[in-house]
Amino acid sequence: MRDLARGMRAFWQDPSGRSLLGLTLTLIGVATVFYRRIEELTWLDSLYVSVITISTVGYGDISPATRAGKVFTMGYVVIGIGVFVAFVSLIAHHVIAAKGIDEG
Repeated sequence: MRDLARGMRAFWQDPSGRSLLGLTLTLIGVATVFYRRIEELTWLDSLYVSVITISTVGYGDISPATRAGKVFTMGYVVIGIGVFVAFVSLIAHHVIAAKGIDEG
């Protein structure tokens, strides 16, 4: 747990980490508002779809029903997955570095 805490602290001190966190949260926020207004989902369902989509889990229990929702989701996936993977990869990098595991 200490290594995880150290890794998260290092991530937070990394300007790239803060930028990726902000970008990821912004994308999730924009998608949540979009799904709420266009797909008329509840706020919780809108947030759920936003997180499930960007994280590529995609349970399939809720999916866009409108043309606008489908088009938005295609763009959100293309942009969001790259940002989300970069975000999670940077966290993993800092946690692994804090654990002292040699990368090379």
